[in-house]
Order: sequence, then C-alpha cells, then structure tokens
Amino acid sequence: MTESIRTLHTSQLTPADLAAIRSLLHDAFDGDFGEEDWDHTLGGMHVLIQESENGSAKGSENGSGGALVAHGSVIMRRVTHGGRSYRIGYVEALAVRADRRRQGLGGRAMDALEQIIVRSYAFGALSASDEGAALYRSRGWRLWRGRIEGLGPDGPVRFPDEEDSTFVLGPSPDPADSPLAFDWRDGDVL
Repeated sequence: MTESIRTLHTSQLTPADLAAIRSLLHDAFDGDFGEEDWDHTLGGMHVLIQESENGSAKGSENGSGGALVAHGSVIMRRVTHGGRSYRIGYVEALAVRADRRRQGLGGRAMDALEQIIVRSYAFGALSASDEGAALYRSRGWRLWRGRIEGLGPDGPVRFPDEEDSTFVLGPSPDPADSPLAFDWRDGDVL
C-alpha cells in the first residue's frame, strides 16, 4: 500500500471527500462528533492522508487518492491577549483510522498542518485530549499556562477546564500577562 497526502481548502473538497472525512471523524471519535464539531472542521485547510492498494496516488476522477486513513484541518480563529487581537491557526479534527493508528500518520498530518500555521498565522493553538497531548508535546507544542476565555455574547467567559488542555505552537504571548480569549462559536468554544 502507498499513501498520498493532499492539502486542500474546504472549497476544493469534493462531495466524496467531505463524506469520507465525516465518516472517518465519526468512527475515530466513537460517534461523538456532532454537527457543531463538523462545522468547526470546515472553512480552512485540510490535510488528507489516503492509501491506495495499487500504488497510484492519483486515484479517481474526483481527485481522491484512495481510502482516507487520516485527516486534520487548520482554521483561522481570532484570539485576544493583552489588548491585542491575533489571527491564529487552530487545529481541528485530527484523526487516524483505528486500524492505522500508531504508524506515524498523525505526525505526518501534523507536519503539513504545522507548515500552514508557521507560514500563515501569528501562532497555533489546539485543544488536546488526554490521548493526543503526548503527540503535541513531542512536536514542540506547549501547554498554555494562563487563563482561557471565550469572548461570549455577554462578555468574557472563563473556561477553567480548557486551561489544562490548550496547547500553543510558535511565538505566542506571555500567559502571565492576561487571558487568551478565543472568538465565540456554537458548541465547544475550544
């Protein structure tokens, strides 16, 4: 089997791509990947890792490179800190098919996502599960050591549960100065 990596904006994904991504995420998150989670995945750059039995990376006419085995996306978010607004790259929906885990695919997807972040944004951020935290730490992501907030419709809302799972990459501001306040969105803000 050979693998191909495709990096595409949401607008470039075919209906078949979107269906394959949605199916992978549903399975990878044991059915706990709802409409709001899906909405958070869209609108940015996607990394798709696909495998092909015949060795062809070209795949079918719709641009598919074979069976989807890993996915991740990076979307633009606004955060404020210390009176300044930052445009950051936020990692969403990193997942590897269950039978292909622990083979380096998550790291390969992160390689591509991190290149997008480094080239396009002030810094990167993500909310890590307990299982995913080790991968991110090994890649140089740092746990944010300050307050986490969301800029809600009625003002700032603190998210203390996110303060032990939010990671940053790149030259991020000093956590001691003020909270990192994320733009509001439906569902999980982070």
